[in-house]
Amino acid sequence: MALRKYKQMGVLKKLAGETAVYGLSTILARMINFFFVPIYTRILTTGEYGSYSEIMSYIAVLQVVLVLGLETGCFRFANKVENPAKPFGTAFTTVFWVSMLFFAAMCIFSDSIAGAMGYAGYGKMIIYTGGILALDSVTAILFARLRYQQKALKFALLKTIKILSELGFNLLLFFVVPGYLATHPQSLLLDFIPATADFSYIIFAVFLSCVVCTLLFLPDIFRMKVSFDRKLFRQMMVYSLPLMIAGLPGIVNESFDRILFRFFAPEGAVWRADLGEYQAAVKLAVIMNLFIQMFRYAAEPFFFARGKNRELLAQVMEYFTAFCVLIFLGITLYMDIIGLILGKDFRGALGTVPFMLMSYMLLGMLFNVSMWYKLSGATRYAINITLSGLAVTVVVNIVFMPVFSYWASVAAHVLSCLVMLLYSVWLGNRHYYIPYRWGRICSYILCALVLFALSVMLLQIGAVRDSLVLKLGANTVLLLVYMAFAFGKLKKQIHYESKDC
Repeated sequence: MALRKYKQMGVLKKLAGETAVYGLSTILARMINFFFVPIYTRILTTGEYGSYSEIMSYIAVLQVVLVLGLETGCFRFANKVENPAKPFGTAFTTVFWVSMLFFAAMCIFSDSIAGAMGYAGYGKMIIYTGGILALDSVTAILFARLRYQQKALKFALLKTIKILSELGFNLLLFFVVPGYLATHPQSLLLDFIPATADFSYIIFAVFLSCVVCTLLFLPDIFRMKVSFDRKLFRQMMVYSLPLMIAGLPGIVNESFDRILFRFFAPEGAVWRADLGEYQAAVKLAVIMNLFIQMFRYAAEPFFFARGKNRELLAQVMEYFTAFCVLIFLGITLYMDIIGLILGKDFRGALGTVPFMLMSYMLLGMLFNVSMWYKLSGATRYAINITLSGLAVTVVVNIVFMPVFSYWASVAAHVLSCLVMLLYSVWLGNRHYYIPYRWGRICSYILCALVLFALSVMLLQIGAVRDSLVLKLGANTVLLLVYMAFAFGKLKKQIHYESKDC
């Protein structure tokens, strides 16, 4: 028993190590996002930032659709067939042709799509958007292959190069190119971008970085034994398509409200400006999303390899929640400092940040508890879980957005994630029980909410409210209280399990 517990702690440490490696590139991406937020919110207007946010929302949703859930499908079938290369070859061929057909359609109808969206004259931006989607979808399978091969360092290196190239292109486009175009009015660059910097520069920079990433993968593509197995294709699609639908909740919760803004914003409001202000504030919650993404990259293959150990899955969930709560408090208690990242015109929505952090945490918990249907192969239930969340998202936004603007979107985020989490737990308990310690898990969340409420109450004291030093000092004490509470519970649990051996 003691040896089994020792090995269990060993694999947990391995998961943590892989999470850190995969997270290097993800951390860099989020840091660059932070780096550009103060730039974008000081160069672009709130309306232009809103336009950029809307386009990126379409990209986020369509990326999930075009990959068809085959990332996870590859992991499932690579562990079931004699030749693991077959699932990846079949998935690569499928996604490649689907993406190329999509890109061709975007090119042909680019001007019509731009005009219908209210972006007349931005047909090239639609083409770049199609290129981003096509190239990212194809490389998603190649990145999944690296994860399966446990080539975490190569994965992180290629991601990092892509991110740094996007950084470089953004810097050139915003700080060098406008001056160059002003003195070279006949430049060929004007065939690709406007003479004046606007939101389309960001889209063009992302497209160029996708081209760089694809070029880096060419040696892998040439060495890859690309094959297409029809029987395996049918099996993978039956398994993966429900997962594609199941992958939409997180993207929809993050993106669908941006799409609805143009249709349901309060009467008389400048919807692009409100959207820009709201989305700038959401960027401050990115650290929570960062950790969840890091965790997901490492945890998915980890869970598939060790899914029979249900006690281990429950233990991972507890550690995950405790750390997410620490991130929640670390951001909310220091909002006076973190909020300065945004330009002055973009700080009106800072009050939404705590709620967005909580919604991201619930989404991460949903990823954990949803492993039951992936491990059992009952992916059909993913559709029901997803539809429950989509229903909440759509109804809350449509009903309340015309009155409460982006606050309706915030409420939809939290409620949708909560409904999906509870529904997935209920189904999991019936079909593939995992002994999560819900009392302990909820205690971390309750502790955080109590400490956050105390922080708000302290602001009612004049001396604290008027002194940034006192405010930050008091919040630091509250943060240390949580850290002591969480460490004590986790240490006690480890001691209990060791004694039980």
